[in-house]
Amino acid sequence: MHVKKAREAMKQGRMTKEQFKAIFERFEKRARATLGRGKRRSLTRYSMYRRIRECLGEPMSGKILGISGIEGFYSFINRKNAEVTEVQYPHVDIQNLPFKDDTFDFVISDQVIEHIHDPKRAICESYRVLRKGGMAIHTTCFMNYFHPSPIDFWRFSPDALRYVCKVCGFSEILQCEGWGNRIVNLLCFMSDIFRSMKIPETRWSARHLIATLNEERYPIVTWVVARK
Repeated sequence: MHVKKAREAMKQGRMTKEQFKAIFERFEKRARATLGRGKRRSLTRYSMYRRIRECLGEPMSGKILGISGIEGFYSFINRKNAEVTEVQYPHVDIQNLPFKDDTFDFVISDQVIEHIHDPKRAICESYRVLRKGGMAIHTTCFMNYFHPSPIDFWRFSPDALRYVCKVCGFSEILQCEGWGNRIVNLLCFMSDIFRSMKIPETRWSARHLIATLNEERYPIVTWVVARK
């Protein structure tokens, strides 16, 4: 049943609040999965999300802070055992987070830190609000065209991300990598249509092969998973 019809049925007394809540939760779960699937299966992020998921090993639980859109990570979260706080930059400044020390088990920013004035301070802030043993996940870009949102300042190699995390005090770099290849770089510079091209799970499709081919010298996206 559609949520709108379910709400009308509840108002008319043909459905209890508990029944409506169950329908709404199923709808919300499908909506999250749909939002995340688009990013996870796009050309430039397909391999990145797969690698991060492999690094995590199991679904994320506990208190999770997501900054400026973490739809690509929705399927990585154990919703029954997680409390997710989502905020948007610049309404909430990642360089000066309004949370107490040692609050979260995970902090995630997905393609954000290239757009802020002081990315080192932002990564150090993620360290501050993490509990001991908590993880920060920061994804960003390296070989990418100018894309202000609302501004565009920086580009990061894996070495740069690793260095900043160590300076901020993270005890362990669990994963720090980049993904890209010459074919995808050429396609993306030709048109954004290719950037959002969906990737099938069929291993021998041309799109899947391109999306999983990695040449270390040509990273489009870069990321780090670090433990406090």
